Amino acid sequence: MLVGVPKEIKNHEYRVGLTPEAAREYVDAGHRVIVETNAGIGISKTDADYQSIGAEIVDTAEEVFARAEMVVKVKEPQPKEWVQLREGQILFTYLHLAPDPEQARGLMESGVSAVAYETVTAPGGSLPLLAPMSEVAGRLSIEAAAIASHAPQGGRGVLMGGVPGVHPARVVVIGGGVVGTQAAHMAVGLGAIVKIIDRSLPRLRQLDEMFLGRVTTLYSNTGTIERAIAEADIVIGAVLVPGASAPKLVTRDMLGLMQRRAVMVDVAIDQGGCFETSRPTTHEDPTYLVDDIIHYCVANMPGAVPHTSSYALTNATLPFGLALANKGLKACADDPHLAPGLNVHAGKIVNSAVSESLGF
Repeated sequence: MLVGVPKEIKNHEYRVGLTPEAAREYVDAGHRVIVETNAGIGISKTDADYQSIGAEIVDTAEEVFARAEMVVKVKEPQPKEWVQLREGQILFTYLHLAPDPEQARGLMESGVSAVAYETVTAPGGSLPLLAPMSEVAGRLSIEAAAIASHAPQGGRGVLMGGVPGVHPARVVVIGGGVVGTQAAHMAVGLGAIVKIIDRSLPRLRQLDEMFLGRVTTLYSNTGTIERAIAEADIVIGAVLVPGASAPKLVTRDMLGLMQRRAVMVDVAIDQGGCFETSRPTTHEDPTYLVDDIIHYCVANMPGAVPHTSSYALTNATLPFGLALANKGLKACADDPHLAPGLNVHAGKIVNSAVSESLGF
């Protein structure tokens, strides 16, 4: 199969769909790989690095889309990209279609078969291709919140770990999955006081054992969330419903309970966000105020650390990508865990959770 890797064009997106090492695995398996020039520059990989493993460098993204039988990306295709996709072609990337009907319609009209990283599953129902970026985003959420808390950034001026005699920051993490767990690890490591809120009692028990009493675990309901955020310096939104839009767990009315210039980081923004007042932002302009509460809602947080993110992502996606290259869409029929990744096929939304969220 001819596999194509275009350069990412989303705002401040520096990751790449295949590292040279991953591209080599495709070549060694008998496939051809074409890479847009400078696609790997964000991870300090040159065209020569790709050529050295047998990939072909092409001058434009248009050539990648025109020639490739399978396009491997990181972020969802932008409007100028989805119009270049075609029937009989496979797109393998993050899509996050639930809050993005415009993209969904664009992909349906193109005729492409789009396989989304975020809905591929593993035994037990986990999401193996979302997990590495969730790990990165969870850790970054605390870094971002700490910076946004600084007074020159408009924050409350609270040091995450405090100092002897001064109270450390109070961090509330809503959601105890991969993102929430990694955020809590970072916050605890910096000396913050951390609460994790989740609606799964088994998961809360796991977290309690994992952190050995260094975090407080709370069962999720409206009252619990209201009380927790009222005293928080930082709130991390880490809620995920696979394939569907995130529930709005913090309403605008609740902002009135919070401390002035507290920071809210919505890691669920790719799925529409779990705060009612969330809207996507960029690395260039990451925050905004609503009712004097700082909102950080960057939709491609892992793009800020592209080297770590690209390698973590391709480590996870490679086996599935090779299966698609080897078998085409038959790989989805043969693998019950890859099958849910197929979101768009033959002009239709074929993942039931995505379809229900979109109302298509």
